[in-house]
Amino acid sequence: MRTSKRTRLTLLAGVATAALMQPAMALDAQAFIDRVTDVYGQVGYDFTFGPATLDGDTVTVDGVTVGFNNVPEFGEPLTFDTELTFNGVVELPDGGYTAESLTLPDIDTEIEAEPSGRVTLSDILVEDLYVPGGDTVSALAMLQLVGTMSTGPLTVTRDGAKFLSIESMQAGSSFTPEQGTEALTDLSSQLTINGLWLDLSTVKEEDAEAGAIIDGLGLSTISGDITQSLNWSMADGHLVMDEFLFDFDELGALNLVADVTGVTPAMLDKLYAMQAQAMASEPASSEAQAAQMMAGMEMLQGISLVGASVRYDDASLAGRLLDFFAEQQGIERVQFVEGLKAMLPAMLAGTGVPALNDLVVPPVSAFLDDPQSLEIKLQPASPTTLLVLTAAASNPAGLISALGLAITANTAAD
Repeated sequence: MRTSKRTRLTLLAGVATAALMQPAMALDAQAFIDRVTDVYGQVGYDFTFGPATLDGDTVTVDGVTVGFNNVPEFGEPLTFDTELTFNGVVELPDGGYTAESLTLPDIDTEIEAEPSGRVTLSDILVEDLYVPGGDTVSALAMLQLVGTMSTGPLTVTRDGAKFLSIESMQAGSSFTPEQGTEALTDLSSQLTINGLWLDLSTVKEEDAEAGAIIDGLGLSTISGDITQSLNWSMADGHLVMDEFLFDFDELGALNLVADVTGVTPAMLDKLYAMQAQAMASEPASSEAQAAQMMAGMEMLQGISLVGASVRYDDASLAGRLLDFFAEQQGIERVQFVEGLKAMLPAMLAGTGVPALNDLVVPPVSAFLDDPQSLEIKLQPASPTTLLVLTAAASNPAGLISALGLAITANTAAD
């Protein structure tokens, strides 16, 4: 009797152990790759992966071709003959997957088309991948596909000379609650491109007039950084992009800020459905055009503008431009500036909107006299739907009022 009980307990333990091990044993490399293809196909990508192999929880893929569904303007699909390694792959109960990271070998590719060149990119890493399961993929799931992406140096050469380089790139999102749930409430995202460098001397070969201006400004090369930051609440679709900054050394900085509501997951689901319908139907058909128009009107009604701004802080570019064009006319900069200021009222009068004169002339004149900063702000009295703003466009004076348009010069940044 004791032996029989012991045998039964051993068998039960074996069954339990096998059941616990089953998900890991069931991991299939091809099924994982097929699911990645299906998910990204729902947002317009067309992936064709090479053979996939499995080693523990690591899936290795021999190359990939990337195209775009029904978007001929994007050209022919691109083939990357390189090994892709998905580490820490786990299958989820709903048929989806997570992966700790995706790594790729450094890229070193020749460009054979004229002008010939070479592209090199190192230290490519994608972390915290989420591949949702289910027959359809919701907008909430699409927002959570990737946690972070980063690279090391990028270099592009043209006819043997360096044309473009970037020291590093990072993009990342944080999710509340954690990534991979339909209960997502908040998302924060950041983008950083460090050490961007561009050689402008090649512009002369394609546009002699633009090349002459570049030479006159002393801008054979430019360098700087790009940063972006946004926060997004799913409940009311409140999306705040508090920075999208292009900061170029010794030239100037351009920053874009936006604050909108109504960009909800439900709104995005409708947008994805509209895109899918457009790709599946004949674009020129009256039915497709009518459906897209109705969906577009619905989105314009659902999204409201809270505020937005574009701010430029000068670090020499405006002064260089004024000096260059004054020299072209054979006059002093102060004379050139006075001429521009005198022209402003006449130029604005041509718009037929008298209110613009008081809005534009004082700040632009102040900036021309002493280029420090120029900022354009949209500040509606209350959140205003894009549909209302679109309708107001037929009356420019009314649109200016609805937008709460304001222009300031040489003020400190908020």
